[in-house]
Order: sequence, then C-alpha cells, then structure tokens
Amino acid sequence: MYYWREKNDEVDFILERKNTLIALEVKTGRRAENNGMRVFAQTFKPKKVLLVGTGGIGIETFLRMNPGDLFN
Repeated sequence: MYYWREKNDEVDFILERKNTLIALEVKTGRRAENNGMRVFAQTFKPKKVLLVGTGGIGIETFLRMNPGDLFN
C-alpha cells in the first residue's frame, strides 16, 4: 500500500498485489471531485478505482470489506 502523486494530481491509497493495482480515494467533504484518480487510471490501468466516502462507497461499508476481496 502506498500513496501516489504527480504534480498536482494525487491518489490517497494504491494497493498492489501480484502486479494488480487498486486505487482508493477517500473523501469526507462535500466535493467528490478528484482529477488524480482519472490521471492515475489512464496512466497505470488499475483493476479498480474506488471512491470511499462522499459520492462513493460509504465509509462504514468500506471498513467492513475484506481487502483481499478488492482484487477478485
């Protein structure tokens, strides 16, 4: 798990397992916009791109998930 940033674009969490990438962005405010997710997805072609919180999966739902299931 790590963080990705390139110039003004960023993604909160990148999960990697066996060369498979999952991008996670966590939003708690009113705005769910994030150009970094789009740039990361276009550049690295992750298996999944998930928004957690505002505009995406509820935080409580996400915290109940098994992280390994994200790669299925």
